[in-house]
Amino acid sequence: MARYIGQRLVGTIVVLFGVSVLVFAILYLMPGDAATVLLLNSKTNLLEFAAGKGFHSNILQYTRLKLGEGCAGRVALEREMIHIPDLRKDRMDFDRSPLFIQENFVTYWGVPLMAKCLVLGVLEMFHRSPLKPDKDLQNFLVMVAGQAAIAIDSAMMFSELQKSNVELSLAYDSTIEGLSRALDLRDKETKEHTFRVTDITVKLATRLGLKQAELIHVRRGAILHDIGKVAIPDQILFKPGPLADEEWNIMRRHPDIAVELLSPVTYLEPALEIPHWHHEKWNGLGYPDGLHQEDIPFSARLFALADVYDALTSNRPYRSAWSKWEAVEYIEAQAGTHFDSRIVPEFLDLINTSSF
Repeated sequence: MARYIGQRLVGTIVVLFGVSVLVFAILYLMPGDAATVLLLNSKTNLLEFAAGKGFHSNILQYTRLKLGEGCAGRVALEREMIHIPDLRKDRMDFDRSPLFIQENFVTYWGVPLMAKCLVLGVLEMFHRSPLKPDKDLQNFLVMVAGQAAIAIDSAMMFSELQKSNVELSLAYDSTIEGLSRALDLRDKETKEHTFRVTDITVKLATRLGLKQAELIHVRRGAILHDIGKVAIPDQILFKPGPLADEEWNIMRRHPDIAVELLSPVTYLEPALEIPHWHHEKWNGLGYPDGLHQEDIPFSARLFALADVYDALTSNRPYRSAWSKWEAVEYIEAQAGTHFDSRIVPEFLDLINTSSF
């Protein structure tokens, strides 16, 4: 029963802690002095050192064996366990390092690590004294290797999934930046504005304790905050003076246009709060939905501060940029009216202690 539990434990250890801890567990469960795991590199088709314990030096750390080369190569090629009772009589298969002889190993076991009919690598065990194991011990070694192989396969799949997720996330961000550039092509100032407000918003969100998973959506929403303006006519978007009432009605449609444009993209759904509601005001007099106080999503309340501050401190066709201190005074005055008064002090502290 103890060996059965140990066999199952090996698989759990690989999934949770990786191959390095596996060799510790095997030496705890098996009567051995040293152990190593070689994994098959699917790209080079070479067995490469993954982990080892019990050696006096790093003699096997740089192992790279072809299939059929050495004992481990034969184990992988033939998919069969190899047992050498006395290495002192024949060390030719262990010329991986001139230091190997100093390890004084006597007995060797090599077991293939196989999952789904594929060889993943080789588990090797070394003893510095003669060992004549019984049949139960041999069977246990095979079972341990089998559980380890299944766990290694699962760990590899998880690693590949993580890699795929990272690549997918990068593709998502590239797509988002591509959408943002669609607006940049119309208005060169938009690009710089987007960069600045995104930077400010992410730093403010970080100060206020948002977690990494939330910051990803905040960043995406900030980058895409004005994407709805791609559908606003040039004569309104670039008008050098104040907009007429009818023109304002058209301009105020850009948050809804952003939702229409982005909502079919499932992974952007958590990021829609900023494009949709960044023009809402704490007193309920904003647009497009007239949301009031905490009905306004938190990320949109954060972004509104960054957006207004950057707009005030930037040149516009119809006015010159305000100074930093004029913008700060305006935002202080609008706390509790336009902005969430609980966030304003954190925002102003960020502005006053940075180069924004």
